[in-house]
Amino acid sequence: MYALLGARAAAQRDLSVARIVERHVSSYLCGAYLGADVGTVPSVICQDTGTLVGYGSERILKSPLTGGPVRSWRLEMDGKFITPRQIHDSFYGRAHIAFGWAAKDKALAVPWDKLPEYFSSVIKDARKLYGPGERQLAYILGWITHVIGDGLIKSVAPGLDLHLLDGKYTPANRPIQDLVTFHEIGIKELKLDWLSLLSDLVDCPIEPVQAHYMRVGQAQGHLGNKFKAGWEPQDLNLLMEVMAENRRYQRIRNSRILKQLALKKTKVGLQCDQILSERANGLKYGEMLELANKANFRHALWQMGEVIAEIFEEIVRLTPEMNEVWIGDKPNWKEIGSKWRK
Repeated sequence: MYALLGARAAAQRDLSVARIVERHVSSYLCGAYLGADVGTVPSVICQDTGTLVGYGSERILKSPLTGGPVRSWRLEMDGKFITPRQIHDSFYGRAHIAFGWAAKDKALAVPWDKLPEYFSSVIKDARKLYGPGERQLAYILGWITHVIGDGLIKSVAPGLDLHLLDGKYTPANRPIQDLVTFHEIGIKELKLDWLSLLSDLVDCPIEPVQAHYMRVGQAQGHLGNKFKAGWEPQDLNLLMEVMAENRRYQRIRNSRILKQLALKKTKVGLQCDQILSERANGLKYGEMLELANKANFRHALWQMGEVIAEIFEEIVRLTPEMNEVWIGDKPNWKEIGSKWRK
């Protein structure tokens, strides 16, 4: 949602990045999700069914499917086994760049005011190092919205006014944010087809530039010159395997997410999944809507879109070649017809 709102705000400002996003929206949204959340891997395996369940390094003792035993999931590579926790510690901070680093690597975090310079360097390198084409640019732009959106909602940087239930971003208010965003804003107001968006997202290919902006590989290009510290070439093959697993597992998760966010008609109105209700301190869906309206949740999302567009604008200023992107609707059909119909 942050990415979609940021794109609309950028279009309102007539920024060139909006045209790239419009032509490659699936890659944009893939970057906004899997371009940052590299911890999208299973936690455990249900021993009764052999099904992958859980998310990343969360602790699961019993199968959510059968209540039976589980065994740990690990990524096998070159005879070694890598746990979800190791994947998180190795790559989460590298993908989010401004926060989320393991304790030993915190010095590698990029200050918030340096992010536009970092983003601009990545974009400048994309075509030079990884070939022509806009798709990877859309992926980078999506990743940027994730870094900015996470930074704002998690109070890494100022710019977002929100107090919903018990804070800005808490385990108890996340179900409220997710449900209201999905139904009231996404489906009712923006007319989004979540099933299509999520399905197209996971079919997007791995973009090698992701390893570059995570500083996994050899230091090179503008980014390597300006941000010299923290490059890890020995982890490149592992990261490529993790990115492939991200896409495989998200295909499984898509239907689970849609099922859990679905509303059910009852005698007392629409109600949400019981687990989500319990996480939100027992609130029912109608009560969640009241709280979201009271907290002016839509205003917070508007602020999110505005900040993303502001940073897009700064990136375009630092990267003037972004204004040279192909304009696909010029000349328009009327202009063509005035010359060709004769």
